Amino acid sequence: MCLGLLFICSFLAFTAAAQQKQKYVMVIHGGAGTILKKNMTPEKEQAYLGKLREALQAGYDQIKAGKPSLDAVQAAVLVMEDSPLFNAGKGAVFTHDGKNEMDAAIMDGKTLKAGSIAGVTTIRNPILAARAVMERSEHVMMIGRGAEGFAKEIGLQIVDPSYFYTPERWNGLQKALAEDSVKAVLDHGNKSSELKGTVNKDNKFGTVGAVALDQAGNLAAATSTGGMTNKKYGRVGDAPLIGAGTYANNATAGISCTGWGEFFIRSVVAYDISAMMEYQKLSLQEAAAKALAKMEKLGGDGGLVALDNKGNVTMPFNTAGMYRGTVTADGQIDVNIYR
Repeated sequence: MCLGLLFICSFLAFTAAAQQKQKYVMVIHGGAGTILKKNMTPEKEQAYLGKLREALQAGYDQIKAGKPSLDAVQAAVLVMEDSPLFNAGKGAVFTHDGKNEMDAAIMDGKTLKAGSIAGVTTIRNPILAARAVMERSEHVMMIGRGAEGFAKEIGLQIVDPSYFYTPERWNGLQKALAEDSVKAVLDHGNKSSELKGTVNKDNKFGTVGAVALDQAGNLAAATSTGGMTNKKYGRVGDAPLIGAGTYANNATAGISCTGWGEFFIRSVVAYDISAMMEYQKLSLQEAAAKALAKMEKLGGDGGLVALDNKGNVTMPFNTAGMYRGTVTADGQIDVNIYR
């Protein structure tokens, strides 16, 4: 009896220790915001969960095959870019002028090379263009028509802007325009509401991102977005800005952010996490929590996913929900939406 009890206790202790040392090889997100279960139909909830699993599986397949982490994050982001569920690629939101303008970035933690694009309207998969900027040009960032010309020149798939049209995103723009008209009246003459009075917090979430750790111990991070519904004047958020919304360094971690881009830019959130890990020797979880808190103190909201060089994961967010998921080295997938 005692021996049996001792065996059970030992087994449970071993299992707990094994779980604590679980190594993750990929973490992804599909945006953060006011995502409430009461507003989600069972069908739509399953669609989101299913697509997150598909993205994780696509990335995991690359890692399992011995491919570099860059291939893994690219594969995961491609799945989400091709889905109308997320604000990236096919599901990109509309600007004030009724266009879809997309941004994307990718970074190699081994070499610290990076590539990004911003304000493109005809590249089917922006993440492919971002990687091409990194690997096939001497630059880090390209924007607008120049980026589209580069993408066409190297053979990436160029589509008519109508490819990105979805009824749900178009209706979202019409709602935002109507709210904009009301706010213009309510906020007339109130300069203190210049930013918050003209931005609907729920119009800016949906960015997708992935971070992966490959078999060689190399990290990579990628982020892709359609930006903010009803955005004006060629606005660019944090996703394509290296160090703000996207960063990877083998010495520390890979990070991909989602949320109110202006605040992530001002806080340089992604690099801030890496810097605190490198210079203050904080853990991934501690650094991410501090970086997010500093951003929140400025008035921003959103979340991030991060993976360090030891396979530890963190996914903090200060919104009602964040589409997110992980996959371990043995292929165990876990996906979540709500807090």
